[in-house]
Amino acid sequence: MKTEKEKMVSGEYYNAFDPELVKGRRAAKILLHNLNVKEYRITKKAKEILAALIPNAGSGFYIEPPFHCDYGYNIFCGENVYFNVNCVVLDCAPVTIGSNVFIAPNVQIYTASHPLDAELRKTLENAYPVTIGDDCWIGGNAVICPGVTIGKGSVIGAGSVVTKDIPDNSLAVGNPAKVIRKLNQESESNI
Repeated sequence: MKTEKEKMVSGEYYNAFDPELVKGRRAAKILLHNLNVKEYRITKKAKEILAALIPNAGSGFYIEPPFHCDYGYNIFCGENVYFNVNCVVLDCAPVTIGSNVFIAPNVQIYTASHPLDAELRKTLENAYPVTIGDDCWIGGNAVICPGVTIGKGSVIGAGSVVTKDIPDNSLAVGNPAKVIRKLNQESESNI
């Protein structure tokens, strides 16, 4: 039989009040408090806190506090990932972020979802993974919804709400976000 944590990361309905999950969120909140309140500036101690909070991050990982997440251990980052101030990552399912990704202020990445049935929603929730490819830029106040994949080299415009997958090398904007053009590295380098 699967644990509630195993159900959570695999997209099945799970009980968020399971003691193991509550303990994981509490541990993350303690680290977040230390980062967001006690350290705030990125010091040696703040880097140690980040390494404990998000152990699956590559080199050059940087967060500008304040930052918020549910667990931290479900966030997987490549190299040179930058989170600007006030970002939220609800990492009930895995959040996989490639290398060389810029995440602007107030970006919200959600894996958490809830049943549409009101009775079921009283006791259970579910989560779907989010993937952001290499070399992406997520504009300020963007919202990335559960289950979305953003292809490599893509740019998400400020204030966009991404509800569906975005192909590689695309500029997507709006609510809901729509691809308005393909991005071509070669032609843009000549501008």
